[in-house]
Amino acid sequence: MYVGYVRVSKHEQHEALQIDALKKAGCEKWFTDEITGSTFERKGLDEALAYVRPGDTLVVWKLDRAGRSLKHLIELLNSLKERGIDFISLTEKIDTTTPGGKLIFYMMGALAEFERDLIRERTNAGLEAAKARGRTGGRPKALKTPAKVAMALSLYHDKAHSIDDICEELHISRSTLFRCVRQAK
Repeated sequence: MYVGYVRVSKHEQHEALQIDALKKAGCEKWFTDEITGSTFERKGLDEALAYVRPGDTLVVWKLDRAGRSLKHLIELLNSLKERGIDFISLTEKIDTTTPGGKLIFYMMGALAEFERDLIRERTNAGLEAAKARGRTGGRPKALKTPAKVAMALSLYHDKAHSIDDICEELHISRSTLFRCVRQAK
């Protein structure tokens, strides 16, 4: 029996493309995850692995749908092999029932990991370049100016105002106010 596994990122992709390909390949059942590839806990993959039996074939649309890294892909493939389950990746035309398919699997896995590493490297380089130009990521500070910090501290130490009143007046959260007070000590 052919059993499919579909993984889509939450915002970027739709599962219909992968499901159509799995149906065309002869999958009678498939399991789905809607998460990023780097997430360790994948309920759909776990369900698919629990469902398949010796003699079955686990089918994915693309190699990177199955594993987070080359190591994870190899572990997955070895686990399937030990259980007597074959693996097919439709896009890369990898079929582990053949020696050539096994070789291609290892090569494609290495290339997929290399590509992810390049993307990570480029992202980090871009962040460093932005940082060098004075741009930092994250949310802007609520208490930007020393005057606003001084006002927050003054209102806090003047026991006539409640914490909620101070926060409402300065348009800040309670945690921002208390962080400001802690840093002033």
